[in-house]
Amino acid sequence: MAYTDDAVKAKLSSLNDTQDGIVTVAQWIMFHRRYTNQTAELWMGRLKESTPNKRLNLIYLANEICQQSKARRKLDFINSFAPLMADGTAIAYKGASSDVQGKLRRVVEVWRQRAIFDAPTQDAIEKQLDEVDRSRGPGKKAALGGSLFASSSSSTPTELQPLVPLQNASTRASTLSKTAVDNADLMYDQQINANPVPTPPVHAARLSTLFGTLANAETAVATSIEARKKLISSLEAMLDAHRGTLAREELQKTELGIRRTAIETRKRDVEDAIMRGLSAAETATRITPIPSRTSSITLDADPPRPEAEELTPPPVESFTPTGSPSHVPLPDVPDDVFAEPLDIPIEPTAVPAPHPPHAAHFSAPATGIVAPPGADLLSSLTGGGAASGILNGNGHPAIHPGSGGAGGGSNKKRKMSRTAAEDAFAPFVGDDAMAGIDDDVAGMLEG
Repeated sequence: MAYTDDAVKAKLSSLNDTQDGIVTVAQWIMFHRRYTNQTAELWMGRLKESTPNKRLNLIYLANEICQQSKARRKLDFINSFAPLMADGTAIAYKGASSDVQGKLRRVVEVWRQRAIFDAPTQDAIEKQLDEVDRSRGPGKKAALGGSLFASSSSSTPTELQPLVPLQNASTRASTLSKTAVDNADLMYDQQINANPVPTPPVHAARLSTLFGTLANAETAVATSIEARKKLISSLEAMLDAHRGTLAREELQKTELGIRRTAIETRKRDVEDAIMRGLSAAETATRITPIPSRTSSITLDADPPRPEAEELTPPPVESFTPTGSPSHVPLPDVPDDVFAEPLDIPIEPTAVPAPHPPHAAHFSAPATGIVAPPGADLLSSLTGGGAASGILNGNGHPAIHPGSGGAGGGSNKKRKMSRTAAEDAFAPFVGDDAMAGIDDDVAGMLEG
């Protein structure tokens, strides 16, 4: 399509709010860069005639044209649009809704960050917007999110004031990242799908430019991610605070419901007492008691901390087998006092007399008298030889040396004029065997 005023007006009138539509019209206008001044004038005329929403699209179109010209280092359109941008932005900003004003503020902030226009032009644009904000009546509210260059805390609730800077930073970073990504995508598609392929030197230069554009877009997206994380963290903290407040309010609602029920019950009791004609004392005994506020649900205090049991070993009884005697504490007796012995009677037990082995060898006559205990010992002391009951290892009477043995004649009989004691102690005569023995014991042994 050839360049004419009608063609430009038709392009501007058909402009929509999609990214593809804005980019297509911007590329057509930039293709006819010989008519930059004429295009800028037609753009300004169309801006004044359009509705607020259409004006925002025209600002987006100027933004696309100026940023692409800045990236390609073609300053023709920037020089033509710069003198008109302050008035054009103020026209689009005035009378627009809060949402549209916020979007226009974000576009102006992008221009400052990327230095699209020179400093005087940028200052003039921001000054025009600030004058529009100051000229608003007292009954009108500020734009959504407030001005990026003026304080808006007066119209923002106190609880939301910490979120305003974070929201503004996130919005600016998101806008910058979107623009950077769109430019990088456009340049990427142009370089990858270039036909014919340019010469190596040109190709290398374009790839280097594309590399820088992609790096800038990546940095812009990372900045947007960081700003959004901070905003989300602040929102989560505010959400936790609101959850705590909600829990307290629910407890308050429960308590108020309990009180209301108690008051309603008492009201019925009092009315019933009035109908029955009861006195005040009788009425006081019939009404239902109302719980006091101290016994109701605690709202602000934290719940009591549970008492932790001490870590103690299990009792000894848990290891004691079934049927064991129970533990009886001992009396507290001093160390120097001995307990009295138990008074337990001891009954004598009868000890049976030992049966002498081979009773046939004893010379004592068999009578009916039972020998007392120890008689065998006395008989061994009073008798000798076979009559004394001294036996050898085979159970036969022991034979004294010198008296004859089995292999040497007949047994020699002892002299009857000697007593049994003399015969028992005869081998010890002359050896002073009685030395060291008490006289009584010695007399008994000699007698």
